[in-house]
Formats: sequence, C-alpha cells, structure tokens
Amino acid sequence: MADSTPTSNTVGVEPVVFQGVHAALPHDSALRHVTGAAIYVDDLPEPVGMLHVHLGMSTKAHAKIVSMDLSAVRAAPGVVAVLSAQDIPGENDVSPVIHDDKLFADGEVVCVGQSLFAVAATSIAAARAAAAKAVVVYEDLPAAVTIAQAREAGSTIETAQRMARGDAAAALAASPRRLQGRLAIGGQDHFYLEGQVALATPGEGGDVHVWSSTQHPSEVQHLIAKVLAVPHSSVTVEVRRMGGGFGGKETQASLFAAAAALVAVKTGRAAKARPDRDEDMVMTGKRHDFECAYDVGFDDEGRLTGLALELASRCGSTTDLSMAINDRAMFHADNCYFLPAVEIVSHRLRTHTVSNTAFRGFGGPQGMAAIERVMDAVAQATGLDPLLVRQRNLYGGEGRNLTPYHQTVEDNVAPQLLEQLAASCDYEARQRAIDAFNAKSPVLKKGLALTPVKFGISFTTTHLNQAGALIHLYADGSILLNHGGTEMGQGLFVKVAQIVAEAFKVDIARIKVTSTVTDKVPNTSATAASSGTDLNGMAALNAANTIKARLVEFAARKWGCAEAEVAFTPEGLRAGAELIPFEVLCRQAHLGRVSLSATGYYATPKIHYDRATHTGRPFYYFAYGAACSEVLIDTLTGEMKVTRADILHDAGRSLNPAIDLGQIEGGFIQGMGWLTTEELVFSADGRLLTHAPSTYKIPTCGDRPAVLNLALWEAGRNVEETVHRSKAVGEPPLMLALSVLSAVNRAVASVADHRVFPDLDAPATPERILMAVEDVKKRAASC
Repeated sequence: MADSTPTSNTVGVEPVVFQGVHAALPHDSALRHVTGAAIYVDDLPEPVGMLHVHLGMSTKAHAKIVSMDLSAVRAAPGVVAVLSAQDIPGENDVSPVIHDDKLFADGEVVCVGQSLFAVAATSIAAARAAAAKAVVVYEDLPAAVTIAQAREAGSTIETAQRMARGDAAAALAASPRRLQGRLAIGGQDHFYLEGQVALATPGEGGDVHVWSSTQHPSEVQHLIAKVLAVPHSSVTVEVRRMGGGFGGKETQASLFAAAAALVAVKTGRAAKARPDRDEDMVMTGKRHDFECAYDVGFDDEGRLTGLALELASRCGSTTDLSMAINDRAMFHADNCYFLPAVEIVSHRLRTHTVSNTAFRGFGGPQGMAAIERVMDAVAQATGLDPLLVRQRNLYGGEGRNLTPYHQTVEDNVAPQLLEQLAASCDYEARQRAIDAFNAKSPVLKKGLALTPVKFGISFTTTHLNQAGALIHLYADGSILLNHGGTEMGQGLFVKVAQIVAEAFKVDIARIKVTSTVTDKVPNTSATAASSGTDLNGMAALNAANTIKARLVEFAARKWGCAEAEVAFTPEGLRAGAELIPFEVLCRQAHLGRVSLSATGYYATPKIHYDRATHTGRPFYYFAYGAACSEVLIDTLTGEMKVTRADILHDAGRSLNPAIDLGQIEGGFIQGMGWLTTEELVFSADGRLLTHAPSTYKIPTCGDRPAVLNLALWEAGRNVEETVHRSKAVGEPPLMLALSVLSAVNRAVASVADHRVFPDLDAPATPERILMAVEDVKKRAASC
C-alpha cells in the first residue's frame, strides 16, 4: 500500500494522503462496468445510414470454389453492397506475418467458416438473410482435420523445430530409471464477453476511421491500409476498451475491421461488422491443442537425468502466430525445473480447421502441462511425494541455472515460493488426511497437488518490445494520458495512470486516460505477452519525466532556487521555501511559455534471441507463482469439484495489489476451465460442433473453489529495472491451474492405491475422468 504519511512539514498545510503506485485502487472503469455505463463499440451511436455487414462463410473444410453466384444476394431486400475478393483495391490479406490469411477466399477454401464475401445491408437481419441466398459450388479436396491426419499428410506450417542442451539421448541411455508417456491437451475458445466488432466511418480523400475491439490497433491500421491500398496515415483505428480479449483480438480482429472499412470506403456510408456468438466461435481461432510425448530418465531420488520431449500442435489452416506460439511452448517446457540434458522437438501442423491464434499464455501453458505431467509420472514411479520431486528438480545451485535455450535464470525464487505456500496451506498434513480419506472412501476420491510457475516476460519477437506514450498537462492542472496499450479489463489504464500520478505526485483523479488511437501514438505493439504495463508504463514515465525536467528548470528560475531544491510533493511543488499548488504551477508554466506536452518511448533492454539455433535471452525476467489445489471426484460418474485452492504469486512490487489479485483469480479460473470443462469438438468434416454456450462450458461462479486463498508474495521485488520494480501479472496466473489437473490425476490414481499411472488427457471432463478411472482399475487388476 502507498505510504500515507505527510511528505511536507509546512505549518498550516493539511497533510495529503497520496495514492500513487503500490496502492490498491479500483479499476478506472469499475463503476461504469457494474452500472452498464462503460461504452463499447456496439454501444456507440450509429451514424445515419449506417450499414450492417455480414460475412458469408465456407461450409467446407477444404475445397476448390468451382463457382460462386451472388446475384440473388445482391437482389435481396435491404442489400446495398456485396463485396468479394475482386472488389479489394489493394492486397487480399489480413494476416499478421506470412500473408496467408485472406479477407475473402479466392479460388479455394481452407476451413469451415472462412470468409467468402461481405453483405452490407440496412439491417443485420437483412444481411444475414441475403447471404443465405448465395450459391457456391465446391469441389472437395483432401482435408486434414486432426493432428494425426496432418501428420500422415505431412501438412505443416514450417519445418519441425529443435531446442536442445546437452546430449539427451546419451543421458537417457545412461539413466538409472526411465519411462515414457504421453498427454493430449485440448484447445480453448476465448469466449470474451464482447465479441468481435468494428465500426468504420469514411472520411474525405479515402480516409477511414475505425472503432475496433482489438488488442493491436496499429496492426489493424496497417492491414486495413494494405487492403484499401492507402498509406497507413489514411487509416485511424481507435479502441477505448474491450470486453475481454485473452489473445483472441490480437490478430483476428483484423478480418472484421477490414471488412467494415472496405464497405465504408466503397459505399461512402458507415459500416459495422459484428458477428453473433456462434459466428464468432466458428470464424475465429482458439488456443492450440497439443499432443505431447515424453521419454524421461531419472534416479531413485526423483531427480531428472535426461528428457526427450516431442510436441505437436494443431495450428489450423493458416500461419497466424503459430510459429511464435509453438516456440513459447518450447521455452516453457522446463517450467521451474533444471533439465540436465534435454531435447525438445516441436511439430507445427497445418490442418483444415480455423486458424488457431494467441491465447493467454501463448503456448506456455501447453509446454508447462507437459513437464508437470512428467513430474507426476516420476513421482508415482518412485513412490515419492510429487511436491518433493518438484522441489528436487527446481532450478538453483551450482551449474543448475541454465535453460534449454541457454538463458541463465538469475532471479529464481521458486524454491522460496513453494516452501512458503506448502507451509501456509498445511500441505503435508492435508496430504496425509487425503490419503486416509481415500483409503476409507470407495466412491469419492480426493487429490491434492502443489505446482509452481515460471513464466518468461517479453515478446519473443524482439522488435515488439517497444512502446510509446503521450502526455499533455493543461493549464488548469489536469493531465491527459495516451499510450499504445489497450484496455481489455485487465487494469492497464489505471496502472499506467498510477505511474503518472506517482511521477507528478498528484491525485489520480487529475489524470484522464484516453482511447488508444493510432493517430496519437504510432506503430505500437499488441497489448500481449503480459508486457502491457512494463512497456507502456515505462514509456509514460519517460514522457512524464521529460515534462518534469522542464518544470523543475522553470520553477528554479521563477522562484529563485537551485534545481536541487525543487521537488514534487503531494501538497504541491516545493521550490526552495515556496510551496506551489500543482494547478498554479501548470498555469505559471504555460504563461512562462514552457511546453507541457511530451512523448515518451521505451524499449526493453538486454534481450536477444537467435531463432535459427533457439538460443539467447528472449526474456527480460521471469514471473513466478505457486498453487495448491484440492479436488474431489466421483468415481461412478466422473464428476469433479475443486474444493480448495491456495495461491501465492510473485508480482514483484505490485503497482496495484487489488488489480493484480483480480488478475490472479481470473487467470486461475480461466485455466481451470481450459483443463477441466472447456472442450472443443470438431466433426470429421471439420465443423466446430461446440460453437455456443449451450455446447461449450466455461467456468461459472459455481466452479470457483469454495475456499480460495490468494496472496501476493510480500518479499517480491523485480531484480530488473522494470517500472517501480513490478512484475507482469496478466498471463502467468493461468498456469497455476495446472495444479488442478495434477490433483485430478492424483485422485484418479488413488483408485488403485497409486500403483498405476492414469492416462488422463485435458480437459479432464467427467467423461474423461470416468474413462480414466475404469482404465486404472482394469490395468491394476492385471498387475
């Protein structure tokens, strides 16, 4: 919490309770959120004559388009325009990297739900009704829907990647003990509360302004400009807030924004593209599902001696961000553990399903799931407690701090976190109590697991680690703050505002944070990789410091003191013996012709990475955490309940403990959903069958553990020079939920007194739990 002691001893001046960084302030839009006053894109007033855009979609997973007759669509009531590939003035591409995501299919479709054409009509109902009149003739082509089918067809987005340190094959051959296993990990839909949406308004000279629900306004701007064949400066993209993003709006908002912009420019009328929930789920990518196979060597003490890990992911029909996502899965396949000799091979498979994309954790959760399954398997094979096995394999000690990608772990706090959480949650006593319960309970079984998290913070694509900000001080003492980060509910805006408030020592009420907009801060990176505050907060601080330096020089000159005698305090600016209220300072500075506006810029230091060899320092630092989860399963039905969870998380010196605790809880629950209830099912012909809340189950308030103890690690402090020594907290907490999957696995194993290791995939749905229970019983009977 912020220090509330007065910072001035001036007689007659009331003490000011100052709350800058480290204060638990509410989200800047909290009141608007709960009262419904927060404005999202679909809440904006609709311009007169606005058109509604609906995208016609492919019904085939892979096919040649023999013909597409849209005459009936154009003739339908209310239709103003129908646009397809040949109507694009620029490039038919809305991809982030490889130029393989088309705005409209041209000659071939590569997944069900691919955009074929856009209908612009006077109502969304008219647009949808018209789109249904399209006559598309296909010629089916071979389709690979599953990872296995893509493997068999040799369908990849790039060659397999290898990351290694030491000789894993030799280490495995010499290992005292050795075992092999596998794990399948399902995908996950982002299920943001606000779906994809864009509202485009045409301007003069071919300009267009687009409100978009996107995590990456600059990329949307650049792609729209490419589609329209205009300079970037002709396109302005704006976003005030999103109703959730989770990675699903990092790249895939561009499709809808570009379609709306194209309609607006072609017709001269405003246009809105807003798919409904079913359309959104069918048309947009998910978290990558993975298949993992491991070959691990270890000793009788549970210490790993060698590991060969093979990862394969379903990338979907186009590249999107799959290369970087799969890279990060490799980066995090060590989690908190030192692997003496390791080889990680990653297969990136192209399938004829919607292209998978960024999702909170960006591949890291899948890599961590694999190594945590290894730890569980080694623990059962040795008969040791899983927590003890994890602790024995942690980074730390002579020669045990080098990752598989050759970055030295310099900030390892995992041992302290695990030890502290194990003590605070009474792990050992509860484990004994659960063993006793399971011995007497033939139907209901409990499981307990405590797992750590180490998550690298930075974009692994080095050039993305930069940010800009813009600050205006007005003559009345109010402050306008703009930066390249986007607000999706995570509390970025209030944190950056706190940083600026701290810099000027003013009440945060003075600061107005404006929409993220491309005509104020250009060429921004996505708000992703948990780096939003690290990057934009530091850029804003640099802008504030530029203005502060001008004000210090001015104040020293005006009030006749040395610059060293000028200080910003919550009571006002102290200049020698004078105390000047902040608003008076701003007025005087304006009258004194001092510039009260500045830009700020920040680029993350120290990082570098050679993708060809998969070596370097891709991460500025690591965020850590630990979670202990207790579950109860019904062995007759497979039903499961998380009854208690204890979490200790390292946020460094938290900029806002209230916001950070909210992110930790939300991330953990979202991770629970991924690992236990959220199941994506595709038909054999590539159709998504779980495309609505009726068939796809996200966690609800009833799934939250009845006992959920959250705490920030009080000793936390970033060893690197981040803004106020804080640590990122957006993505790392999601992986705390791996403790739930391990606990479920342990509960299933207890059915046979831990003599047989379960073959339990994720998500651990009731069906999978029940099948795993029956399989364990069967295998135990044959032992």
